[in-house]
Amino acid sequence: MRIGIDLGGTKIEGILLSPLGTIEKKIRVNTPTDTYKAVLITVCELIRTLQKGQTKPLKVGIGMPGAISKFTNTIKNCNAIPLNNQPLHTDVEKQLGYPVRLENDANCFAMSEANYGAGKKHNSVFGVILGTGTGGGFVIEKNVIQGANGIAGEWGHNPIPDSAKELIKEARVCYCGRTNCIETILSGRGIRQTYLEISGEDIDAKKIAARATGGEPFAKQCLNLYCSQLAHCLASVVNILDPDIIVLGGGLSNIKELYEKVLAEMCPHIFSDNIVTRISPPSFGDASGAIGAACLWPEETIN
Repeated sequence: MRIGIDLGGTKIEGILLSPLGTIEKKIRVNTPTDTYKAVLITVCELIRTLQKGQTKPLKVGIGMPGAISKFTNTIKNCNAIPLNNQPLHTDVEKQLGYPVRLENDANCFAMSEANYGAGKKHNSVFGVILGTGTGGGFVIEKNVIQGANGIAGEWGHNPIPDSAKELIKEARVCYCGRTNCIETILSGRGIRQTYLEISGEDIDAKKIAARATGGEPFAKQCLNLYCSQLAHCLASVVNILDPDIIVLGGGLSNIKELYEKVLAEMCPHIFSDNIVTRISPPSFGDASGAIGAACLWPEETIN
């Protein structure tokens, strides 16, 4: 058994994960929004609750939004604001008295799919988050690839490929301070902006997808553009990493057109005459973060 914690901006979910990948117990609480200390206390209390009844401590993995600086061991670029610039990893270990593992939530998503989900039969898995932001994680042989700077998989803050720039009307400023990051077209905010440019109306991605299903021309045009943009951006990932499978996660991964159109549109931009990489929907929905966090510890190390 292992413990997985999914620390999000609005909720914290903790699970007990069996060696077969089934969730034996689940606890969900609200994320405190006032102070870092409150978040730290809540996370540790949740872990202690899940540890109750065990003869010795189970291994614990924690997934959270944002990146962990390899140089300061603090959290950066996190939408759960109290966590930024804080040594969460060190502080949790001090509170509990034993080692834990901490990773970006996109990496945890990729780990869940690589170990027990759509990528479990594959050697290399690129997990994609298409939601409020655009992130990713790369897993080889069930291990997260972190990279020299700890930012492997952060494709959302690469520039939009030149081949896709013609698909947007004007430059888009990203929250990170750069212009025309991939996130500015593929996130929920990005598709919303595209629809606004086409129709003059500001609606969210869920409504855009529903209108497209209903046959509205603006929404169908918007989704066609989105599929093309995603194809151009993912083709760059394939040309660099060449994963066996790409698993899409996040709210926008529920759009069925992505699985019908994107792979075919990627092929002309991939440097190979035989494309075997596949695109798949996720297996676990919002449970992925906690499952993947538990998988930060390999099975052979668990009690």
